[in-house]
Amino acid sequence: MLTRRQFAYGLASAGLALTATPALAILAPDITLPAAPIAGVNIAPELYPTIVKVRRDLAPGSIHVISSQYFLYFIARKGIAIRYGVAVGKSELVFRGACVVGKKAEWPSWTPTPEMIERNPAAYKKYEDGMPGGPKNPLGARAIYLYQDGRDTAIRIHGTIEPNSIGKSVSNGCLRMVNEHVIDLYNRVEIGAQVMVY
Repeated sequence: MLTRRQFAYGLASAGLALTATPALAILAPDITLPAAPIAGVNIAPELYPTIVKVRRDLAPGSIHVISSQYFLYFIARKGIAIRYGVAVGKSELVFRGACVVGKKAEWPSWTPTPEMIERNPAAYKKYEDGMPGGPKNPLGARAIYLYQDGRDTAIRIHGTIEPNSIGKSVSNGCLRMVNEHVIDLYNRVEIGAQVMVY
């Protein structure tokens, strides 16, 4: 299992860029990215999806998240990834580990965990029986459910009703994405895909 340091060091030591260049579009002419910018979304330009070079030993179809940099990498093919910006958990709630995509859902329903209700009952108690999916649901347009050893971790890669939170440590542990970006990732990633969160 790779550590975050090994992953980041491997990218840097191999001389592989972590930013997009015009040449990368030529390397992956078949990859169409979501439109940018998006009206009403005020995030740094580097948090929009872009094509980047990565180490060639990373499995195509897998996802790698470097929480400290707020980047999620979907490995599109050997040596090529789509990099998306994400929001991650608050410092005490950052999830790290190896998991797999166990389930995917469009416009998912949402139920706060008992821990979330305990931490902030004023915000979450009213939703303890769940909230139906839709434009006001905190999970946004899509959710990718992360499992370990066949069990739901309660950690999701999901859309958000707060797109300007991307690039920040603000969640209860889940990985948030702009709705248009999570839809793009959702359409690419398969059930069973490996996910590493560093």
